[in-house]
Amino acid sequence: MRIPLFLVKVFNYEYWPWWLFYLPMTPYWLYQAVRAKSLTFFTAVNPGIDAGGFYGEHKTEIMKHISSEYLTKTILIPLGIAFDELPKLLINNDLQYPIIAKPNVGERGTSVAKIHTYEELHQFHETAKADYLIQEFITYPIELGVLFSRMPNEKIGKVSSVTLKEFLSVIGDGKATIEELVLRNTRARFQLESLQKRLGNSMQDVVSMGENRLLEPIGNHCRGTKFLNANHLINNQLHEVFSKVSVGFDGFYYGRFDLMVESIEDLYEGKNIRIMELNGVSSDPGHIYDPHYYLWQAYSDIMWHWKRAADISIINQKNGTIPLPFSEILDIVKRHFG
Repeated sequence: MRIPLFLVKVFNYEYWPWWLFYLPMTPYWLYQAVRAKSLTFFTAVNPGIDAGGFYGEHKTEIMKHISSEYLTKTILIPLGIAFDELPKLLINNDLQYPIIAKPNVGERGTSVAKIHTYEELHQFHETAKADYLIQEFITYPIELGVLFSRMPNEKIGKVSSVTLKEFLSVIGDGKATIEELVLRNTRARFQLESLQKRLGNSMQDVVSMGENRLLEPIGNHCRGTKFLNANHLINNQLHEVFSKVSVGFDGFYYGRFDLMVESIEDLYEGKNIRIMELNGVSSDPGHIYDPHYYLWQAYSDIMWHWKRAADISIINQKNGTIPLPFSEILDIVKRHFG
């Protein structure tokens, strides 16, 4: 008997709407606002990012501050550019299919696509409603979300959250079709409609015994990716690696690096790291969405991170950074939600 999905949502907070999840934390957020003497204290956390990375920041503006040693190869496609110019851009930047296409302004992964062909790129381009990015498709086996912060008066920062991303897949038994396997998998059932639309008749393919069939190549929670707590990887080496990664970004003190890496050994050595994007002050400590994490643990970890952000903001304000007026925050929200 399959558990109804609405019950799965009720008893697993990782599926709750963001506003419902954060609602009980409102008094604590207000407490931090009082400490920082500003309702918009978070906008002063990262002076080098528009609104501190609260919302609506452009990925390209952030990534230009990161050393090319760590970056995924990326090109910006402005809205209105003729599609005929794209093949030349790909060649000039040594980009080959498959590639990743995604909006330049974040949408929590909802509009990210893996592009395999010229025709698929043309379709994505024709439906794009804003500037977007084309990135190389990285084949490294490990994808992580690493939340890093540094106090403005310190040289070495701190990694406080590491999230290992387990992409949506099913394991075959030699008899069941992909669709049947999806219906047996609670996490995959949430993606049934989108999988049917994308895979079409392939949903009726039978998966061989023991085969692990990848269903979703994009590592976002809204696309079925399982977030796993990997905080056991945090050590002094990791603190030093991300202090080095961010050293050239003046005005960055708090955010999450989404990256792929060849191995954990390489991660500790700071090599074979490919950063796909960096998110600012609104970054979640993704490890809290591990299915085995308790709600009280999640709230405790969020409190730590919000206090950390407020502490950074207080120092930055003393150094002359002024939080944005609340009216500007409303304008940002209206532009992107209104």
